[in-house]
Amino acid sequence: MRKLLLLSAMMVLAGACWGEMPANFVLVKGGTFKNAKSNFYGKGVTVSDFYIGKYDVTQKEWVEVMGSNPSKFKGDNLPVETVSWYDSIDYCNQRSIREGLKPYYNIDKNTKDPNNKPDPEFGDLDNIKWTVTINARANGYRLPTEAEWEYAAGGGQLSKNYIYSGGDDIEDVGWYWKNSGDKPLSGFWQWPVLVGNHNRTRAVGGKKPNELGLYDMSGNVRQWCWDWSGDLASHVKDPQGSSSGFVRVWKGGGWMGAAYCAEPSFRGHLAANGAGPDQGFRVVRGE
Repeated sequence: MRKLLLLSAMMVLAGACWGEMPANFVLVKGGTFKNAKSNFYGKGVTVSDFYIGKYDVTQKEWVEVMGSNPSKFKGDNLPVETVSWYDSIDYCNQRSIREGLKPYYNIDKNTKDPNNKPDPEFGDLDNIKWTVTINARANGYRLPTEAEWEYAAGGGQLSKNYIYSGGDDIEDVGWYWKNSGDKPLSGFWQWPVLVGNHNRTRAVGGKKPNELGLYDMSGNVRQWCWDWSGDLASHVKDPQGSSSGFVRVWKGGGWMGAAYCAEPSFRGHLAANGAGPDQGFRVVRGE
């Protein structure tokens, strides 16, 4: 009886610490990478337990927190897009505050981040450079690390070694340039053809989920991660990634991108102030 009471008390304490998790979040049980196609497979990288949104952050969710909608393609159930990395972390903190959680990020908008380096080829691409640090034990919303994102997209401990997130046929699991418009496209990628075909984002959850029940981890919109891009070796050595850089990681491909960009192992990157109609994100909580 005393053990049951102790267990109950521990569960209440954990709930008080982390708060009630929204219904559309999935618990990802941690461990080493099971998906043999992952960049982190067989390299001793271990991911802790965390919760991740079943869907990309939608425009309805964004507007409820931020009050306005930056998206090119409007619709409550469409993923929010045309959001920068800074917009995404700002949303995480504002949503945390709105829900009575402790914000995960310390955001100093008045101090330029010395770790945000100029691009070696093109110079300074980022004119914002907020200094952002983390509250590691905070219970608020945050962006996934690249390792967390790739682990979840690859099916976690339930992985079936799919090429894309949830299957081997992109048509079943993702929106990309050939299937996101009025009619299926073929041949070579041409922007005027995409425009004429009205290619665009699609409502979240419209394709098959992956092994964990996560939707749109391949295609629809590209998804920001916390990490500086850096080189893969630095991410294998430390799953938090590089401590400095000039571009941030995005994963998952998007409605205007090629199929190979939708493979979970593909590593995309963009300056943190970059934004476009195929750039969105999803959020995580806990550990």
